[in-house]
Amino acid sequence: MKQGVQANVRILLAFATALVMATLLSIALHGSVSAVTNTANTLKVSPVRSDIQILPGETKTVQTTVTNLTGATITVRPIENDFTASDERGTPALILDADEYAPTHSLKRFMTPLQDVTIPAGQARNVNVIITVPASAQAGGYYGAIRFAPTSPDGGGQVNLSASVASLILLTVPGDVVEKLNLTDFDVQQKGSSSPYFRTTNDIAATLRFENKGNLQIGPFGKISVKKGDKVIYSYDFNTTDPRDVILPDTARRWDIPLDKLEGFGKYTVIASLAYGQENQTVEAVKSFWIVPTAYIIGAAVVLVILVGGTFLTINIVRRRNKRIARRSNNRF
Repeated sequence: MKQGVQANVRILLAFATALVMATLLSIALHGSVSAVTNTANTLKVSPVRSDIQILPGETKTVQTTVTNLTGATITVRPIENDFTASDERGTPALILDADEYAPTHSLKRFMTPLQDVTIPAGQARNVNVIITVPASAQAGGYYGAIRFAPTSPDGGGQVNLSASVASLILLTVPGDVVEKLNLTDFDVQQKGSSSPYFRTTNDIAATLRFENKGNLQIGPFGKISVKKGDKVIYSYDFNTTDPRDVILPDTARRWDIPLDKLEGFGKYTVIASLAYGQENQTVEAVKSFWIVPTAYIIGAAVVLVILVGGTFLTINIVRRRNKRIARRSNNRF
């Protein structure tokens, strides 16, 4: 008995020790994340994205504002980068190598190198990014970024990349552009799982995946509606912000649209009415699903059991009655 108590005490102590260690580790990890966030909280850049149009053979200046959020004067180095899509959620992947360009749609090749900028504490400076499009440039989309990083005064001009901020620039060169989007996936999911039936109305979303087969970045937009019967119960304005989220050429992008105001049991129809491009090309898609709560399934199962049981009971009663009638008939003869 005593040994059992001691064993239980040892288990509780071990559990408590593990819990304390986990708590301390969590605090340490959160502390390190906060420290990194604070180091990056040195500069602010605006706008975060610029959408511009330049004809072949012409030059345009894009103004970007950099704000020094520190309490001391700093020198900032503008760095020009191309970028690509790192995933299907619209996350850009900067090409950080100074001698490397994007294989296609490179804006960095059109950008004029910039000089370092000194910014007093708490103040902002405008930086003019000069972009010259060659006369021989093909029509279509080009994209890149202007990144700003503080230099180290005692490090020979080295830059602090961990504290850098970037402003994206999306360029359209007018002409014979190709605008072509394919809706490759339109589905309804609950917590990432697809099904024509769901038991609850929680965490249900419509998913859209587009592939850009053209040569220009495109932002589809429109309306997502949910109908129950003939009644529209929910409507969502898709990608109508300014600027719109775009799909880069030769890439794909995916969106998840939460579906709210679902009314429990029944059949629902999701309708996507979308458009894109300069000529407002349209894309239509329809998807249906059912919501069948667990209570309905249990109720249906109970009714089924009752019906089956009642059927068997009725059959047995009829059989017994028929046997009694048969025996009475035989007894008469």
